[in-house]
Amino acid sequence: MGPLHGVRIIDMTSVLMGPYATQILGDYGADVIKVESPEGDITRQIGPSRNPDMGPIFLNCNRSKRSIVLDLKQAAGREALLRLASDADVLIYNVRPQAMARLKLGYDDVAAINPRIIYAGLFGFGQDGPYAAKPAYDDLLQGGSGLSHLIARAADGPPRYVPTALADRVVGLTAVGAILASIVHRDRTGKGQRLDVPMFETMAGFVLGDHLGGLTFDPPLDQGGYSRQMAKDRRPYATADGFISVIIYTDKQWNSFFDATKRDDLRSDPKFSTFNGRLTNIDHVLAELGRIFMTRPTAEWLELMVKADIPVMPVHDLISILDDPHLKATDFFQSVEHPTEGTIRSMRPAATWSDTPVETPRLAPRRSEHAVEILKEAGYSDDEIAALLRNGVTLAPTAPAPETKKVARG
Repeated sequence: MGPLHGVRIIDMTSVLMGPYATQILGDYGADVIKVESPEGDITRQIGPSRNPDMGPIFLNCNRSKRSIVLDLKQAAGREALLRLASDADVLIYNVRPQAMARLKLGYDDVAAINPRIIYAGLFGFGQDGPYAAKPAYDDLLQGGSGLSHLIARAADGPPRYVPTALADRVVGLTAVGAILASIVHRDRTGKGQRLDVPMFETMAGFVLGDHLGGLTFDPPLDQGGYSRQMAKDRRPYATADGFISVIIYTDKQWNSFFDATKRDDLRSDPKFSTFNGRLTNIDHVLAELGRIFMTRPTAEWLELMVKADIPVMPVHDLISILDDPHLKATDFFQSVEHPTEGTIRSMRPAATWSDTPVETPRLAPRRSEHAVEILKEAGYSDDEIAALLRNGVTLAPTAPAPETKKVARG
């Protein structure tokens, strides 16, 4: 049933940051009702697909949810949303708060009908600063948080974005924790509240936790930046036939490396023999490691590093990771049958619980797939539902409820 069984969430989010957060909450057992516009979540259209509106990014961020279309620009659509929210635990949105206010769905509007609700907003910027009304996307926040500058500084090249929606996912994970903390507070006090999770502040803290460095102090001790992470040769090492990820960090690991490679000359070198010596001379240290790892093939290094108990991983590509022996053993990738999309590869939740194992019986829904059942649960009669359908306030279901075999994880 999952640890969040019995928690109901009204999910008004789209694209990635919000849907990623609500998928996690749904995976953990919450009943997540995804409220979509008549056009549907735009991520439905991203990437290759077997059917319209069912692209891979949508499939991988909207599991464990039910979908209903509501045209919130119509009074009847707003009324339906408020009826859904009247007995919900959480309402989560990721448009700018000004847009929610224009829809008359601000915190005061929702709290008036459900004072226990957690009203969670995920948006670009804190609402007490000059950026409050600005739009925000992942790329903007990677640039604005200093992350793109750090990539340029480390690689001695132009600023770049990390090739994944890092800001969206970091803020989504932050929101999960903040929402759960708010539920704990509500359950202790009986009071709901407004929760804001701004991207800019979240990402600034995420990046500068490593890189504020000497700027932590007043006056500053340096210009900021963690030297080990900024080193130009901090990257997977080239081997004789590929690449490998290795980190040799502690004195014990370095001594094991010297033994495994028979490099006693480095053991006595002050640039290698102490933590401070290695940190101060990080460019020299990493360059020398690069030369060493070029001398043997990847498989040989993997075996040698594992034997020496030195942290090591293969450098996977998007194909080889599917065959990783650990992910296979933990049943991370699961082949499941979606009723409209056929056989798809699904990734199970990583967290496990001993007493409340999670199940993921519901795959990503078709647009408005559960409209009728959700409206009936909210107390709408058949005639009222028919009127909502007739007036375009909602859409009819387009497919059977996506169920797959339940896989319990302890």
